[in-house]
Amino acid sequence: MPQNDLTSVSHASGPASPPRPRKVPRIVVLGGGSVGLYVARRLRKKLKKREAAIVVVDPRPYMTYAPFLPEAAAGSIDARDVVAPHRKALKGIDVLQGKVTTIEHGRKAVKIQPESGDEYEVTYDQLVVGLGSVSRTLPIPGLAEAAIGFKNVEEAIAVRNHVINRLDVASSTWDADLRKRMLTFTFVGGGFAGIEALAEIEDMARYATRQYNTIEASDLRFVMIEGAGRILPEVTEPMGEYALAELKKRGIEFHLNTFLSSCVDGHVVTSTGVEFDTETIVWTAGVKANPVIKEASDLPFDKMGRAIVLPTLQIATEDGEVVEGAWAAGDCAAVPDVNNPGKFCPPNAQHAIREAVRLADNIVALYKDKPAVDYDHKNLGVVASLGLYKGVAELFGFIKLRGFPAWVAHRGYHVMAMPTGNRKVRILIGWIGQFLMGRELVSLGSLHDPRQEFRNASVPPKPAGEKVEQKAESSAERAESGSKA
Repeated sequence: MPQNDLTSVSHASGPASPPRPRKVPRIVVLGGGSVGLYVARRLRKKLKKREAAIVVVDPRPYMTYAPFLPEAAAGSIDARDVVAPHRKALKGIDVLQGKVTTIEHGRKAVKIQPESGDEYEVTYDQLVVGLGSVSRTLPIPGLAEAAIGFKNVEEAIAVRNHVINRLDVASSTWDADLRKRMLTFTFVGGGFAGIEALAEIEDMARYATRQYNTIEASDLRFVMIEGAGRILPEVTEPMGEYALAELKKRGIEFHLNTFLSSCVDGHVVTSTGVEFDTETIVWTAGVKANPVIKEASDLPFDKMGRAIVLPTLQIATEDGEVVEGAWAAGDCAAVPDVNNPGKFCPPNAQHAIREAVRLADNIVALYKDKPAVDYDHKNLGVVASLGLYKGVAELFGFIKLRGFPAWVAHRGYHVMAMPTGNRKVRILIGWIGQFLMGRELVSLGSLHDPRQEFRNASVPPKPAGEKVEQKAESSAERAESGSKA
């Protein structure tokens, strides 16, 4: 294990054995996203290795900066530049790559299932739960088979490759109904994630039509299905109406107060009776807290499956009694908004990063016998991209920006929030390259199944007992035999 000799790790399947005593307290951070990465980095900065051992657990070897996923999908940013590799960003911190399956805080132990090998157990003194969220889906017929999410970088790049591939295939398809189906792109969910993804990809696709002699921008159909009566609920209603009007000017079709009823085999049916065929359905209709908290832990949670926390970010019971040694923040925690009593902090990157800093400082305060401080952060505002050079922004409660200034504010804020200077520089270089040389529009869809061509070329195996003859042949001999043929 990549642990020091003070770490006790036992295989969950084996007989239980008492953990070896630790001279250095261990802080286990579940999740390597915005909360986990920033908590671990802050703790390592404030606590020396003799004061605490820090362990981060995550199934992926990197943190994804979610606000940049739409730009990665549109090709404005390289996919590798919207992630921060844990082993580079978490110097002096142990990283375990695996999925958390069980949290037993009563024993102060978590069980981890690595990608390969047996499940094992890690004990701790302090636990930080930053497991984030997963896509919130509904039992809609055909959804699991026909749709794709937009929660991680793999999905974002898969959407990009798929959209460009549909353009490639449609450009050589003469069946009018099939072309229409291929060139219809459907997004479900009109929050920040859905609108930014829709706007960026629509912008990219219409730009891409310049490369096709047989496809016009007017041939593309982009559809948004949203259950509420407006889009972008995170901004004020006038700004949401402005964004809606601007997107409609680009020909994007909106169905508000509408729900997806079915999408079997790509045939979309809505609650308002609208029906059409599509080969692209992107699901961005909300998220929910990681189910491990509700289904496989003994920590208190609310009706939405989020860890119950105090303003200090300490996990607590419904009665407000602190659960010693347990902390949580981000999407998987119900963090009270002290500036708006009765409400909770929004599950976005801005709050997650600042909650992480406060949480880490409170753990440090605990070790130094100082009181914990409430998380009190006034919202700096919201920024949203509506495609290249377009956006909306509301800053500090009174500054309202539209169009190009809002787009600059969006990019400026998020590049500063991106962890590690290395990634900041790479993103800036990518933007400059795109400005000077334009978008790079190539579909690499085969990356999602690179062995398909090899499987297709493979010869079926001989029947059992029949000898397989193999003959060594040089490339020169093969070339000679080919020329004679």
